[in-house]
Amino acid sequence: MKSLTVGGLFSGVGGIELGFEKAGFQILWSNEIDKNACITYRANHKHSLYDEDIIKFKNRKLPTVDILVGGFPCQAFSVAGYQKGFNDKRGNMFFEIMDLIGNLKTHPKVLVLENVKNLTGHDSGNTRKVIEKTLREEFNYSVIWEVMNTSEYTEIPQNRERTVIICFKNENGLEMSEGSKSYKYKYLKFPKKVEKTKSIQEFLDKDVDEKFYYRQDKYMYKELAKVIKNPDTAYQYRRVYVRENKNNQVPTLTANMGTGGHNVPLIRVEDGIRKLTPTECFRFQGFKNIKLPKELPNSQFYKQAGNAVTVDLFQKIANSIKDVITK
Repeated sequence: MKSLTVGGLFSGVGGIELGFEKAGFQILWSNEIDKNACITYRANHKHSLYDEDIIKFKNRKLPTVDILVGGFPCQAFSVAGYQKGFNDKRGNMFFEIMDLIGNLKTHPKVLVLENVKNLTGHDSGNTRKVIEKTLREEFNYSVIWEVMNTSEYTEIPQNRERTVIICFKNENGLEMSEGSKSYKYKYLKFPKKVEKTKSIQEFLDKDVDEKFYYRQDKYMYKELAKVIKNPDTAYQYRRVYVRENKNNQVPTLTANMGTGGHNVPLIRVEDGIRKLTPTECFRFQGFKNIKLPKELPNSQFYKQAGNAVTVDLFQKIANSIKDVITK
């Protein structure tokens, strides 16, 4: 059978694409504006990557694809940001995606979009209404909207809640009422929740450079040593206090880990207290063998890991979609 094809937007280092690739899909092209993320992307993927603003990219003559995926910018909707939504330029990127779809010769059979959990309730639910109305009424897609946590749907112990939107072409409205659900909506089986995650230790390296450690000469060492005692979980230094993750998980990895490092999770290991390395952060996102280009600083890798999606989760989502559209 011919491989199902995928196009990617706001690709970062290619987490969604990698998940679909692992599920047997063929990636035709991707798009990312961050030049540093593009360097890491190209070191780990062979397919076409266009490093330009989507405002320019949307007007290219692109090969049509079966599935269009994208984790569009989330800062405009995040509780960690100003929550300006569509009043923020980054929030308008959703409409740039719609423009790109309109410019394609054939609309994708499936859309898979990802954003922060807060997108669901942003602006008292009005943002969701606008997105769903646009997808349904203007582009004739059904809309399946779920909030999914990495630690609930994969074995990776990271508390990462994200909104996942799956849309099927020519099925608008059929998912709206009981008894009239579309075939695709009815038979799309979301990944089952796992019973337990792996331990944090299974994702850690044994030999780690000294620069990642907090020794007694660090000004905050005494404060860290008072709290960071449990080797089975991770901690965050929040400038004025240290927070322990009570669920023995890594807290949500964020892009601002790369801006000063204060949000990089901290752990207790046999030889002291240290922060997670960039490789470990990527491992907690499901990147098992990622290549980190030597020309980039660690700050960029932390940012890229925080901006990424969890590969394992999207591999499961990809398999669910493949089951529906091939059967």
